Amino acid sequence: MHTRLSKIIDLSVDDRQALAELPVIVRDYAADQDIVRDGDHPQHCCIVLEGFTCRYKVISDGRRQILAFNIPGDIPDLQSLHLRVMDHSLATLVPSRLGFVAHQHMRELCERRPGIAAAMWRETLIDGAAFRAWITGMGRLSARARLAHLLCELLLRLDAVGLADGFRYKLPLTQAELGDALGLSVVHVNRILQDLRAEDIIAIDRRAVNILDWNGLRSIGQFEPAYLHLKYGSTELD
Repeated sequence: MHTRLSKIIDLSVDDRQALAELPVIVRDYAADQDIVRDGDHPQHCCIVLEGFTCRYKVISDGRRQILAFNIPGDIPDLQSLHLRVMDHSLATLVPSRLGFVAHQHMRELCERRPGIAAAMWRETLIDGAAFRAWITGMGRLSARARLAHLLCELLLRLDAVGLADGFRYKLPLTQAELGDALGLSVVHVNRILQDLRAEDIIAIDRRAVNILDWNGLRSIGQFEPAYLHLKYGSTELD
């Protein structure tokens, strides 16, 4: 968790140590398993240690809208510290390892370590910025631009926690899951991916993405990374 937080704010050595000493219950989940459901009253915050998870809502006809993808280091239900009832669900997309910290321990930590409290608050604000970018894309960008934007975002987020190799990263998501996130059919997702591959913008193999033309993909997605508020990463963007 401190790896992710240290990318968005400076943490002292003592803050890092306090995070490392949090009592964490580690659990393994299978793919496509709910972690917490819409309407639940969770008593713990969840930390993604390994794997991919997503936030989602299901509408009355059974269709799912994925609201966000969560990668290792993310705390996808941090809002449950202050909002008693979950207004969406959280689920795994692949086999994942998750850590759970009781709300009581999180609150006590924030009271003792104001630097960590500031990091948590900043993380919540960045989460809101990501939602604004997501809403803008869903409302105003073309399907091709939305997918390109998502591929750019995932590169930077994964790079920030050491899970990208240059412009290559694992993408263990199905085309149906991408469609649920972007409001597209599987056929449409497949067509866009095939076009991007044919144009030598990206290459895909073994559930990994290799961005061959970063500037080209960034231009297609109208991607400006300021909303992620990352301090730095290893990937050279320009």
